[in-house]
Amino acid sequence: MEPRDLLVDAFGRIEELYADLVTTDPSLLHERPSGVGNSIGWLLWHAARVQDDHVAGVAGTAQAWHDGWAERFALPVDDRDIGYGHTSEQVDAVRVEADNLAGYHADVQRLSLAYLSSVTPEELDRIVDRRWDPPVTAGVRLVSVVGDCLQHLGQAAYVRGLLTST
Repeated sequence: MEPRDLLVDAFGRIEELYADLVTTDPSLLHERPSGVGNSIGWLLWHAARVQDDHVAGVAGTAQAWHDGWAERFALPVDDRDIGYGHTSEQVDAVRVEADNLAGYHADVQRLSLAYLSSVTPEELDRIVDRRWDPPVTAGVRLVSVVGDCLQHLGQAAYVRGLLTST
């Protein structure tokens, strides 16, 4: 198996989980467990923003967010905000609609796969962030994106289970 095939498969798993979670009853998207946890809507928005921001950063391309999605979502956040470190109040302020989430992530996934289709072993070894020791390679950053997205999608699935159990 080529490294790019492995990454395409991993990002495909993100897409499958995302597609399932975005179909959550819209009335539950903004509910927060115990009133303080992250909502399903926030977790889906954050996962898509992380994937968009980080893959575009590695690929050297524009983010889907800046191609009209920021305006469609009309959130009270900076255009560069991906949700990292959000306070409880900021989580509450991220009010999203399932259609926007689905469309945005579809665009993010399309851009991700376009980049991944051309990835070579040499590309994966390219250093993309020298602020760390050791410096971060494209491969390490992509694996980090997969891990982060799967973690947040797992959290969203857990929240949905909490909210829908009887």
